[in-house]
Amino acid sequence: MRPSASIQHRSRIGRSNRNNAQTERNTRPMWQQTYDPLNSPVLSALVAAVPIILFLLGLTVLKLSGLKSALLTLGTTLIIGCAVFGLPITAGAGSILSGFLSGAWPIGWIVLMAVWLYRIAVRAGNFDIVRASVSSISNDQRIQVLLIAFCFGGFIEGAAGFGIPIAISAALLVSLGFNPLKASMLALVANAASGAYGAIGIPVTTAAKVGGLDTAHLSAGMVPVLQIFVAIVPLLMVAIQDGMRGIREVGLVALMTGVIFSGGQAAILMLLGSPELVDIIPPLLSLVALALVMQKWQPKHIYREPTAPSLEEAQAQQSVKHTGAEIVKAWSPFIFLSATILLWSTALKPVFATTGPLGAATLAFPIPGIHEAITTGAGKTVTAMFSWNTLGASGTAILVAALITILTSKISWGEAFEELGGTWNQLKMPILMICLVMSVANVMNYAGMTTSIALALAAAGPVFPLLSPIIGWIGVFVTGSVTNANVLFAGLQSTTAAQIAVDPTLLVAANTAGGVMGKIVSPQSIAIAAAAVNSAGEESKITSMSIKYSAILLGLVCVWSFALSLMMG
Repeated sequence: MRPSASIQHRSRIGRSNRNNAQTERNTRPMWQQTYDPLNSPVLSALVAAVPIILFLLGLTVLKLSGLKSALLTLGTTLIIGCAVFGLPITAGAGSILSGFLSGAWPIGWIVLMAVWLYRIAVRAGNFDIVRASVSSISNDQRIQVLLIAFCFGGFIEGAAGFGIPIAISAALLVSLGFNPLKASMLALVANAASGAYGAIGIPVTTAAKVGGLDTAHLSAGMVPVLQIFVAIVPLLMVAIQDGMRGIREVGLVALMTGVIFSGGQAAILMLLGSPELVDIIPPLLSLVALALVMQKWQPKHIYREPTAPSLEEAQAQQSVKHTGAEIVKAWSPFIFLSATILLWSTALKPVFATTGPLGAATLAFPIPGIHEAITTGAGKTVTAMFSWNTLGASGTAILVAALITILTSKISWGEAFEELGGTWNQLKMPILMICLVMSVANVMNYAGMTTSIALALAAAGPVFPLLSPIIGWIGVFVTGSVTNANVLFAGLQSTTAAQIAVDPTLLVAANTAGGVMGKIVSPQSIAIAAAAVNSAGEESKITSMSIKYSAILLGLVCVWSFALSLMMG
């Protein structure tokens, strides 16, 4: 039966309305980013850098809490983005919404699950055995920091990333008697050795893709730029704890640990040309080597933190012997964590992909105000989709590890969910801070402020390799992620390298190396560290303790990158 004329007419009207709506979307005017609104690249960049400076001043000079600093910085960033760089108000609102969503998921979800897993392990009574197992290797807490924050934390970085190694390492150090703020700072500094390669090498593979480089070539190019600094991180950590006395007494062992860690990374990068295993195998090698050395040698002077139990108390705890099975059981939550994260990142990754069998569990929607409403200075349309990957997120993998821990431990479901409630009370303010920080990052990015800073630095010409790591540092300080910093600036580094006749691999590697030094004081990392040791509100103290080490390492990377550019040039 043929449809009636009325139905045909309504159908034509419907098609016409849809076509008109599509035409309206296609012709809707888009706002274009401008990177020099003040007609002076340097002045525009300085104004764009005000939020970064303000955040640092708020956390250090003004001694504000992380939440207050984030609120103040977000308001200032929005004013500068809209009033100076011309960001539309609707785009500013969309940027804040996007920041809150990405701060809550996946970052907040990951941190919430990681700390819940830790609290379950404590409630189950595992930590007496964990402490005893670490102390059985050495009662010297300079060695314990290397075992936990440097070696074990490096392995967790390779398996999970996203701040999890900082949270877990800091919490474990506190359980051994470390001051919570010092434990946080040491975990942050230790992450400088592994953070450049992140979970399954994603920062490097992303940098290669964005910078138009061969992954194997960039992997090999990371070695001369970064690995010398990886090797000396253990020495720095010993010096932080015990100054020159620590260097004299355990410096050789610390250097050995760093060389094995860094050498293993270099071998994988150069021989395999792939960064996926760089933070998996070398940390385990260095941990085993350090443990074996400690079986044959101990420092004459056993160093204990002022807040830790005395040596006599620590030795008394060791009088109770534990079997290998008990030790494995005590460490099992972190074994489950590593296994589930690796499984999620490798074998199950295609399953959770949008085109995979469980792709329907990922919900995606455009962010109003910014999705296809902004064009870059190069004329590229900005896409802003929020992807709620409910099953494939790393936090969900940690949830599975927590559930397995509950099933295999002497802890009831009621006790486990009590710990979940306690975890939420512990983390709700830090997660809010992370959401605010991500909002600051998004407003700066969508307004073109972050690119304005980078372009001003890139105008330095032949001196640019000296400044190249600073761009990576800024990228990570703003976004909290080495991967995100490479997404933002690897292309800029590669293009600038071609203009000044420098190997682009060098500058993209320098961007990554500078970025990992920025992670030491990234507000996102600071918030995670503070939350993990139940010190929310103390972010300013952790930042003040950490910033000098970030600055020292960044300065060394800058000078070294410039020297390499002269030698390679």
